[in-house]
Amino acid sequence: MQQFDRPEKQAIEQEQFEILQQLEDWLEMPMLLLSFVWLALFIVELTWGLTPLLETLSLVIWIIFILEFILKLILAPRKAAYFKANWLTAIALFLPALRTLRIIQVVRVLRTARAVRGLQLLRVLTRTNRSMRSLTATFTRRGFGYVVLLTAIVTFAGAAGMYAFEQDAPDESGFDHYGTALWWTAMLMTTMGSDYFPQTAEGRVLCFLLALYAFAVFGYVTATLATFFIGQDADDDQAELAGAKSIEALRDEIIALRAEIQDLRRSNR
Repeated sequence: MQQFDRPEKQAIEQEQFEILQQLEDWLEMPMLLLSFVWLALFIVELTWGLTPLLETLSLVIWIIFILEFILKLILAPRKAAYFKANWLTAIALFLPALRTLRIIQVVRVLRTARAVRGLQLLRVLTRTNRSMRSLTATFTRRGFGYVVLLTAIVTFAGAAGMYAFEQDAPDESGFDHYGTALWWTAMLMTTMGSDYFPQTAEGRVLCFLLALYAFAVFGYVTATLATFFIGQDADDDQAELAGAKSIEALRDEIIALRAEIQDLRRSNR
């Protein structure tokens, strides 16, 4: 009986997996666009605040994401494994509920500013992760364009987080507006840095994470640019570096030389 049930169960799981893949392919581009809009609304919320219309739009997108997550969880053949692989997405969808239920406002009343900034830091990380995962699902090939878009997401979201944390720095040397925070984050992304050092604990944590990302991406960008210039140099026949064209010409000459040697051997016989 167990030998009969097991293949049947595997067939059902395979069918669920195929349906899930079709659903993800169909929702791939719409969810990518919505994730970008959701992240942009979050940046606006941290920097300038949302109007009632933008709050409603953010709420609608949040509900769409929740429905998508629930639907995928239902279709997933192994729900525990799916939830484990998407736990950050689940947190990103859970955190707006705290704001909807006015829990953050209650925390503010209790004057626990550290708890408020901690929740904001978690929201920055999870919202950014949501957009990054959508972008990763869309780009089947992780090329240079993928890295550029990913870096842009991290830069704009990171700048919004740094502005939210550092605008009221204890020594009043924080960022006075979002443009300053964006410039500072962009300098960090290029590994150049600046004279300002975050004053809040949340700002320092976010700065450390941004620096780690910049360090990892900088190596990739450097290697890509080096490969590009080497390729340009290799295409030049006058360059010292042997390119694909030169190697191909040398190969043809060797083949022709072998053919002449074989002809000479045959004629000597």
